[in-house]
Amino acid sequence: MTSAQSSPETTPNQTIDDPQLVKLAEQLRGGSRRALGRAITLVESTRLDDRARAEELLQLLLPETGNSVRIGISGVPGVGKSTFIEAFGLHLIDQGHRVAVLAVDPSSRRTGGSILGDKTRMELLSRAPEAFIRPSPTGHSLGGVARRTREVMLLCEAAGYDHLLVETVGVGQSETAVAEMVDLFLLLLVPGGGDELQGLKKGIVELANLVVVNKADGELKEAAQRAVAEYKSALRMLRPLSDSWQVPVLSCSALEKTGFETVLQGITDHLEALGSEGLTAKRNAQARAWMWNEIDEELRAAFRNDSRVAALLEQAEAEVTQGRLPPGRAAQDLLQVFLDSSTRKDPQ
Repeated sequence: MTSAQSSPETTPNQTIDDPQLVKLAEQLRGGSRRALGRAITLVESTRLDDRARAEELLQLLLPETGNSVRIGISGVPGVGKSTFIEAFGLHLIDQGHRVAVLAVDPSSRRTGGSILGDKTRMELLSRAPEAFIRPSPTGHSLGGVARRTREVMLLCEAAGYDHLLVETVGVGQSETAVAEMVDLFLLLLVPGGGDELQGLKKGIVELANLVVVNKADGELKEAAQRAVAEYKSALRMLRPLSDSWQVPVLSCSALEKTGFETVLQGITDHLEALGSEGLTAKRNAQARAWMWNEIDEELRAAFRNDSRVAALLEQAEAEVTQGRLPPGRAAQDLLQVFLDSSTRKDPQ
């Protein structure tokens, strides 16, 4: 399977004169895993000075981005996502590809810590020189997906990784967020029959471009074959994402490492159904959504960090929770304070 081809997200229009950033970009283009790690640490930093340097670094690297196959992977608990990703990643490497795995782990809402255990669970893949695994905490980002995952994807592409596997945390809105940043969304299921689709969030199933029944081995092999037929029947009742693409239901065994050729063919067929124009249009729409998400995030941060808003926020929350002020009115009052404050800071 060949990598998807797409033009860079934008064309750099400014000169970067930071010699350290230029050197880091050169090392990253050369495939240095250490440089890639440093670059990711930079883009994930919340410090304002680091954010500015991260944007400059991405500007330098944009011409080298866009030449990968971006695959989102989700699945129900117990489906064997990590086992599948490791085996599938090793299979891709055997086919001559370089693989980056971005595993987004759940974070504590109180401490901000994360499990970050995927390197342990994917021990063989993590030792392969053609692979790069980066677990990232979700923090408080909308959708449960690390806010900088999109930027990390660009860095991995610039470093020469032609297949990006983005694993979701499998809860909340993370699947929707990942589906909006990849070329193909793969949903892993276990043998059990089409009735299990009723136990899944309908929206998650409707996002899938490819459904794969894992654990098609041993005593579950026949059950997996039945599940494929039943899932196909169940999916016919859902409206397809595209008139040109009927979501296939396939089977594989991550444990026995079988069925991956069929999965690869399904990915190739989906990219061919999209076509170059369709893929470009999809990525352009994702880039626009990314921009608006960044605007939302930055405005929210600026709002919370505004000193005048901060002085009134606690009282407003108290009045809302005690039923003395409608939430909509409180929001409008606080927003007006924020807008007035912003106007005074920038009289132009």
